[in-house]
Amino acid sequence: MKYISTRGGAEPQEFCDILLGGLAPDGGLYLPESYPQIDAAEMAEWRELPYHALALKILQKFVSDIPPCDLKAIADRTYSANVYRHCRPGRDAGEIAPLTTLESGFHLLELSNGPTLAFKDMAMQLLGHLFEYVLEKRGETINILGATSGDTGSAAEYAMRGKHRVKVFMLSPEGKMSAFQRAQMYSLQEPNIFNIAVRGMFDDAQDIVKAVSNDAAFKARYKIGAVNSINWARVMAQVVYYFKGYFAATTSNDQEVAFAVPSGNFGNICAGHIARMMGLPIARLVLATNENNVLDEFFRTGVYRPRATAETHVTSSPSMDISKASNFERFIFDLVGRDAATVRGLWQQVDAGGSFDLRGTPHFAAVAGYRFVSGRSSHADRLATIRDVWERYGLMVDTHTADGIKVAREYREAGVPMIVLETAQPVKFAETIREALGRDPVRPAELEGIEDLPQKVEVVDAAVSQVKDIIVRNC
Repeated sequence: MKYISTRGGAEPQEFCDILLGGLAPDGGLYLPESYPQIDAAEMAEWRELPYHALALKILQKFVSDIPPCDLKAIADRTYSANVYRHCRPGRDAGEIAPLTTLESGFHLLELSNGPTLAFKDMAMQLLGHLFEYVLEKRGETINILGATSGDTGSAAEYAMRGKHRVKVFMLSPEGKMSAFQRAQMYSLQEPNIFNIAVRGMFDDAQDIVKAVSNDAAFKARYKIGAVNSINWARVMAQVVYYFKGYFAATTSNDQEVAFAVPSGNFGNICAGHIARMMGLPIARLVLATNENNVLDEFFRTGVYRPRATAETHVTSSPSMDISKASNFERFIFDLVGRDAATVRGLWQQVDAGGSFDLRGTPHFAAVAGYRFVSGRSSHADRLATIRDVWERYGLMVDTHTADGIKVAREYREAGVPMIVLETAQPVKFAETIREALGRDPVRPAELEGIEDLPQKVEVVDAAVSQVKDIIVRNC
């Protein structure tokens, strides 16, 4: 399996090479030269597999330069019950990504049972083991540079902490995450973890990461790699739970399902798009945004118009407070028939601070064929949804999952199971849970008092030079 750039300016490469590089040299994102196709016999076999075995089958479709026995060891170590142990009360602690049925045909796929209580663990734990494996084989080191709007940072840091060939430099918007999210990241004292709070919004932090990654000389000298969802390995890992959710919600492989996905950077739902392209019977991919509705606007109108920092809303679902969706470029690449020149032209406009408009073009007409629909949720909506889910099902959900549930309800179709992807446990957004329900969410015992621990973080302006200085100083 070889990988190509969405902008067409990079030579096809093997998986391990793009794993360490993250962003392609031409500024594009890597995708497989073609998506592997899953046949009926494989679907029948996969339906019976536990999560770690299912993950191995899917990883083998995308990874041809790691020996099968080594890849199996990585999958087994990543998806073990002792890693995903923070299950809901009454749950089988040995099950990974369990499906909860709220009512007939309406389900929640639980993805937040990992060490940082967020769905990002499902991919980031794999990424940590892959990095460790490849770096050890090559005798190399890497400096991870990432940006987070909430959960990516802690998931990356928990996956990479203590790994002697890896340092992590994680940018986050100062004061924009929940207290619990900040504490998860900033309380880590490992010498290979560096937290950097940027005075600005997530998009400012993400722009800095892209600018550093696009500085070829600096990237090469300081061995800069990526764990954000621009890294293909994360999207690949997320494909697995779409298959898991499908098998759990259906009884035969001729049924279709719909997935509702809270979306900020388009990585999570991009994995669903790829699963559908592989042959998974997905009737609809329901994209849910919060007040930062750039993606909803595109799927409704054909206009992709990233907002300026001043226009980005600070909301109670902060991990979605994003106006430039990095992974959206991967979908557009497929939408325009994998025409890299078209993608380059569109993103020249975006990278210059502009937008693009596909209205009236064959490209926007083709969107319907990819089965996307979209909607948005407000603070009032998520409070109402959190209350309703609690009162109706006795289940507490976080703010982002509430956005997903709210929009999912708008697109339910008789006979088609709707699966909402859970994104995090409620404790990560306790302030809003208290506002909605007047009570505190339950938290794992080992995370009691995490907000009171000493925190290690450096605050900088939204300036590439200041971030580069921190990297140079610590390498």
